[in-house]
Amino acid sequence: MKILIAEDDPNLRAGLTDLLALEGLDCVVAEDGEAAWAAFVEQAPALCLLDVMMPRLDGLALCRRIRERDPATPILLLSARGAEIDRVVGLEIGADDYISKPFSARELVARIKAALRRVRPPAAPAAMDKTFRMGDLTVDPDALRATRGDAAESGAAQIDLAPRELAVLRALYERRGKAVSRDELFDLAWGRGYMPNSRALDQYVSSLRKKIELDPARPRIIQTVHGVGYRYEA
Repeated sequence: MKILIAEDDPNLRAGLTDLLALEGLDCVVAEDGEAAWAAFVEQAPALCLLDVMMPRLDGLALCRRIRERDPATPILLLSARGAEIDRVVGLEIGADDYISKPFSARELVARIKAALRRVRPPAAPAAMDKTFRMGDLTVDPDALRATRGDAAESGAAQIDLAPRELAVLRALYERRGKAVSRDELFDLAWGRGYMPNSRALDQYVSSLRKKIELDPARPRIIQTVHGVGYRYEA
């Protein structure tokens, strides 16, 4: 499981990397905000650990940018500024937790594990491990991939899926023909510990449509049910 560490202090960055490596976590490190953003886009980490005071792009601005792209990846802010207003601002812009420096290693690890537990998608039922079709897509959960067209043909297009994208498609497929509310999608794909945010979910679905729909402006797989949520009509 990859953890993004964005910290401009080289000694603290190395210490955090060693600490989390002992917990079996794979660390991706960045020394400034812009490098962290590039790593987030490329590596798709399971959790982001961001220092608030960083050069080029500070942790708060980076948190906002990440939230615009991904509403669910846990973000923990690290800062020497521990005033209440600083914590409130950090949480209001989308951070899941705010940790004041100095902090204990044990507390940091505990908060990271708690954040990962809250947003980890529930395990898929064994009966759904087989491939399933949605329109012209064949979805393979084991491979985290969808294929448009005949997989045996050289012209078949393959689309890589993130685990949460797969969870959204699975939820819609299992309830095909029925409207799935936004709250249900959050529970099924993000977990019950995640606080619903309709705008964030809509942004996530819009991004997923760009990956899987032939015409995202006229979606055939993920259809909007106004005032309710989404539906897949088989």
